[in-house]
Amino acid sequence: MPSALSTDVLIVGAGVAGLWLNARLRRQGFSTVLVESASLGGGQSVKSQGIIHGGAKYALHGALSGASEAIADMPRRWREALAGTGELDLTGVRLLSDAHYLWSPGTLAGNLTSFFASKAVRGRVDQVKGEQLPPALQDPRFKGKVYRLAELVIDVPSLLTRLAELAGDGLLAGHDIEPLLDNEQLVGLRVDGRDIHAQRIVLSAGAGNAALLKVLGLSQPAMQTRPLHMVLVKGPSLKPLYAHCLGGGPKPRITVTTHPAADGQWVWYLGGDIAEAEGVAREPAEQIASAQKELGNLLPWVDLSQARWATLRVSRAEPQQSGLTRPDNAFLAEQGRLLVGWPTKLALSPDFADRVIDSLERDGIRPGPAATLPELPKPAMAQTPWEQLLP
Repeated sequence: MPSALSTDVLIVGAGVAGLWLNARLRRQGFSTVLVESASLGGGQSVKSQGIIHGGAKYALHGALSGASEAIADMPRRWREALAGTGELDLTGVRLLSDAHYLWSPGTLAGNLTSFFASKAVRGRVDQVKGEQLPPALQDPRFKGKVYRLAELVIDVPSLLTRLAELAGDGLLAGHDIEPLLDNEQLVGLRVDGRDIHAQRIVLSAGAGNAALLKVLGLSQPAMQTRPLHMVLVKGPSLKPLYAHCLGGGPKPRITVTTHPAADGQWVWYLGGDIAEAEGVAREPAEQIASAQKELGNLLPWVDLSQARWATLRVSRAEPQQSGLTRPDNAFLAEQGRLLVGWPTKLALSPDFADRVIDSLERDGIRPGPAATLPELPKPAMAQTPWEQLLP
């Protein structure tokens, strides 16, 4: 029988949100245990494109939405953490690109100019030309316009590795989770037969929150999932590109991020409109054909003759919204000792941690006496989609 434990905060779900929260709490002196039933970051985190949004893509109609205002401060907070001067020390995490870009094919260039002259985005963007263009767009045949956003793109595997280091001895691989009750009140969780008492229990397991809530006999907060059908392209001719390509609508026509593979080649990871409604309905071969056609139209100078292709279905988990709309902020619901939340996107992980810490402060939860944890079984690190699908 594994020994019982007591901790200040017990967190279930070790994606970036759970790991970030865990590191913030430990830095403030709280004892924590972070439970993961599969691999670190293996849900939504490792399937993310790594973009730390500042909200510009949500203002494509020339007006700032709630989403763009809520997320506007995230790039600064992440940059400070990456520099070692922020709320966490993330020095050593690989920065894939110091900026994200918006580009328009020639037909939309006029619309883009007026959009970026609008008050909504003035000061957040700069037009780039010539050698300042992303390498994949530095071709004489490129006729569009490109704007540099004050955003960044991070390498999620190196982020997960660093956050796991900051977790110290508190990571626990655990599969069978049951409520731990005292007078019918939740006081902790039983994880693989080990009782873990905690002042607060936080569920940050993304899509896994639904099953955890069911185990705890709860139906609220309700969860929604919004599916994506992402495309991966790997080939010797690919050059780095981190950009949204604008179409005529409110969403990017295609969003490209570029990731290093173990063999030294680059992988393009394609999201945006192509991965949403129509893309979700397509079979993989159809989705790949659609992406090949789109890239052929947008970037005809890129040689894709030796490229290898794959698709990946991703289910984004969020608190339920009317009309399946995307929430503007990180979300947290509180019920006694239980806190349940979703960051709603990678960039908002610091916002999610803020909400948990604010709740602890409001309820007067303080770090308890320092406790030494026994050696716990550790979860493995997640593999990236390109390692799994395009080795």
